[in-house]
Amino acid sequence: MKLRLILLVCLGFSVINYAQTNQPKYIAEAVKLYESGKYFEAMPKLEAAYNKMTNKGKSITEKGSMAFKLADCYRKMEQYDKAAQWYGASIELKYYDVEPKVYYFHGEMLRMTGDLKKAKESYSNYKNKRGKDTSIDVESLIDNCREGAAVHSEESRYDVRALDKLNAKEFDMAPFISDKKEGQIFFGTQREEVVNPARDPITGEKFMDIWVAEFDAKGEFVSAKSIDNNNLINTKDNEGTAVMDRKGKTLFFTRCPSAPKKNLGCEIWSADRSGEDWDNVQKISILKGGDSISVGHPCITADGQMLIFASNMPGGMGGKDLWYLTYNKKEKIWDEKPINMGPSINTAGNELFPSLSADDSLFFFASDGHPGIGGLDIFKAVIQSNKADAVKKWGNPANMLNPINSSANDYALTIRKDLKSGYFTSERSNPKNRTYTPDIYEFTTPPVNFELTVVVYELGNKNKRIEGARVTVNEVQGQSWEGLTSDGKTKGSKKGQTDKWADRKGDKQNPRYINPGFVYQIKASKERYFPMSRPAEITTNIYDNKNNKIGVLEQSKSFLVEIPLIPIELRTPEIRYHLDKWTFVNDNTIKSNDSLQFLVNLLKDNPDIVIELYSHTDSRDTEIHNQALSENRAKAVYNYLVNIDPRNKCRIIPFGKGESEPAKYIDDKGVEQVLTEAYINQFKSDKVKFEALHQLNRRTTVKIVMQPGTENPVIFDDKAPCSPDPSFFKYTDPLPR
Repeated sequence: MKLRLILLVCLGFSVINYAQTNQPKYIAEAVKLYESGKYFEAMPKLEAAYNKMTNKGKSITEKGSMAFKLADCYRKMEQYDKAAQWYGASIELKYYDVEPKVYYFHGEMLRMTGDLKKAKESYSNYKNKRGKDTSIDVESLIDNCREGAAVHSEESRYDVRALDKLNAKEFDMAPFISDKKEGQIFFGTQREEVVNPARDPITGEKFMDIWVAEFDAKGEFVSAKSIDNNNLINTKDNEGTAVMDRKGKTLFFTRCPSAPKKNLGCEIWSADRSGEDWDNVQKISILKGGDSISVGHPCITADGQMLIFASNMPGGMGGKDLWYLTYNKKEKIWDEKPINMGPSINTAGNELFPSLSADDSLFFFASDGHPGIGGLDIFKAVIQSNKADAVKKWGNPANMLNPINSSANDYALTIRKDLKSGYFTSERSNPKNRTYTPDIYEFTTPPVNFELTVVVYELGNKNKRIEGARVTVNEVQGQSWEGLTSDGKTKGSKKGQTDKWADRKGDKQNPRYINPGFVYQIKASKERYFPMSRPAEITTNIYDNKNNKIGVLEQSKSFLVEIPLIPIELRTPEIRYHLDKWTFVNDNTIKSNDSLQFLVNLLKDNPDIVIELYSHTDSRDTEIHNQALSENRAKAVYNYLVNIDPRNKCRIIPFGKGESEPAKYIDDKGVEQVLTEAYINQFKSDKVKFEALHQLNRRTTVKIVMQPGTENPVIFDDKAPCSPDPSFFKYTDPLPR
């Protein structure tokens, strides 16, 4: 990006005089071009001088000076990567002993190219070398690098593409949507047909004119031509960054006069549309503080009462700032005294290219002072003032992130009325442009698509998906629909996708979509299964930490909802016991505590169910003894669950089954066996297996039933009758034999 053509805000040449007496002619010539501000012409001369110098004695300082000046030229031409290389060469030659700011400029160029780690190192070196000069807030620059690192890791949801059919090999930049139908853009260009084909000695580039591009109804480029045929707007000077007022009557644009050996700065002009032509072309008078002070990049509010622009005039925050004028309705003129937009917008760096949405709700600008990705980044601020306020104000700006911003310069964004698409300028490399060439890019917001996948499985076994379960989706304060699972799952999509979620009957009259701005409750059911009491829930809203709705999801998202159904005969994880005890086994064979926690969660998540506990023993000892032992085991589980939540006491019915119901077991041949005493006694010679089979019988299993007489959740009541009699829950100890 070139200072004069793209920033259109020319600085007065502030150059340190490094000229020395008795310099060789090749050095003196290079320095003279540099000090006159002819950077493009100076660069090859400076590099040639650098290459002729040696690294010995006093020549080291002179060579460091050449590297510094060459870096300075690249910096002013805004070729930051090359500038960083040459500042680095100057540092290697220890030129920081002459000019400590070489570290500062080196850090700036590294920051611009996105190398934040090395930028911090250079800033720190400058802080240590600068001595008493505290004019630069180095700590803020170091902080910016830290904040910029976070920006680098984020992305926005825009799609970006270069307008290859519009962009020429020359500069094309600063687009502005110029008509109500949004079928035209004004832009600056250096094409062969510009009025002045000469080249600017500062940048080596051709002069710039304002053109207009036409697009068809599909948004595809059709043609481009000069904005006027009479050279009233486009002249031998540089013209660019043009905007129309919302009425389509007045054009505001930047003009940078060109005169030999003079730096005249840049100005804002206006022109009135007259059919296909323009008239009343005039300069807007702005108090600037000197001829070399520049103003440019005009931006007009929808009501025509504020003219925002960029300038390097005195009294700013540093670099180029954004300022504004207000319109005097009585006098029908612009107030001449500009007002700075303040520290929330402006920084010690450069703020440029302001633009507004059609309703002024969004304010855009480019900055290299706010934490960014590299070079100039585009920022967005949301309006804070009311319609009744005389002067509009916007809140703190936010970086628009990748892919709008890149490690190159990105600037001059114009947005359509839908606030979802538009155009901007970028100097990022692409296959069709040359390095540092600004091109026009289009950005669009991809459609927001929501997909809902519901997986229905059997409680306690996620791998066992339930085929043919009916899934009901209730859009709270909206429609409801149903679908059947296939392979244990079913899908729903946002309107606009072809993958519609309909049930197997193909209900074409009632398509099923997940829409933005709703809450959805999802249930599943099937015969011989108890449904979960509480529906699953998803939302396409955004909430704050106090659960207040603050917006709607603007990014596509896939929701996965997993719903367990409870089999009427649920096979829960088993609880096992030590021999002749009612204490739980927790070893490498089984974790009974995990099984108990399963029951805790089951009761908590399903307040309308009652469970029956069936505790068992192995066949050793008498039937009377084993019956009492099994009852104690059932009581142990009951007490564990009631101690966790006293409300469980009326929801658990314990039974002792003694040795009457041996467990089933799959033997080594894959045959199901009943673990009777006779079967287990076959393995007396194998003590390990013999004890393991007996252990399988020492267990508690669970059966789930609905709450008797009601489908409502159980309400805990100390006086509520419980079955069996409470006296059942007293342990029998010692056990009868």
